[in-house]
Amino acid sequence: MAPGSRGERSSFRSRRGPGVPSPQPDVTMLSRLLKEHQAKQNERKELQEKRRREAITAATCLTEALVKTLQVQAAQFAKQTGQWIGMVENFNQALKEIGDVENWARSIELDMRTIATALEYVYKGQLQSAPS
Repeated sequence: MAPGSRGERSSFRSRRGPGVPSPQPDVTMLSRLLKEHQAKQNERKELQEKRRREAITAATCLTEALVKTLQVQAAQFAKQTGQWIGMVENFNQALKEIGDVENWARSIELDMRTIATALEYVYKGQLQSAPS
């Protein structure tokens, strides 16, 4: 018989002997290994998906906490800014009042000088007209 013919194959199988398993258990073993591999892949995918969902949840919680903190700090900054604006406005008003008082004092000083000059003029006039 030519190599590769049926007669040779059957004689090859017969050479295995009684302790060598037939090809069928090898197929079953490969099938079982494939199923185990696929099951492990599915477990890994599920675990990865679970971790992804947990990461998204954690990121969402972190973002919400940061936004709340930012809102509180922004409100505090706005309040503080309002206080600063109030202080500056009060300071400006005080400066205006000081300027008003200064102008009032200059006006009074000018009036007093005018009165003093007039009194001095009258007094000198009285001294010159008084009999000696």
